[in-house]
Amino acid sequence: MQWADVLADPCLRDLPYKIELDGYGRIVMTPASNHHARAQSRLVRRLDRTFTTGEVLSECSVATRDGVKVADVAWLSDDFLARHGEATPYPEAPELCVEILSPSNTAAEMAGKAALYLQAGAREVWLVDEAGHRTIHGPDGVRETSVFPEAADWPPLF
Repeated sequence: MQWADVLADPCLRDLPYKIELDGYGRIVMTPASNHHARAQSRLVRRLDRTFTTGEVLSECSVATRDGVKVADVAWLSDDFLARHGEATPYPEAPELCVEILSPSNTAAEMAGKAALYLQAGAREVWLVDEAGHRTIHGPDGVRETSVFPEAADWPPLF
């Protein structure tokens, strides 16, 4: 299955799940929770206040070497937007991709997803736990602080 097929299929439109594709074109669904949705909204608002340029998106689809992944939240620079506009999915990862962890996520699964975003061009990936603490991943591995000066010394996110 291709991402355009997922978008066009009326049976998949109102599911209470986050949908992604794996490298074989199979649909992967993750159940949504209100806690996760609230954390996502809070993070979008906080990033929008912090980054004065570019745009913050929720549910940002990205083509990776293992299918289409959907970042919970992403920050896209003005340059990224000029290059890609509203392409769906984006052919490369935005500069910042954020995943909010759920109890069903394993550490290995999320480290793998962070690696996919980084391989697709992200400068940084944040994995945010249920308490709002972030683990920052860069191409060089886990970092203590963000490369984005606006967000380098943040306290827990929510």
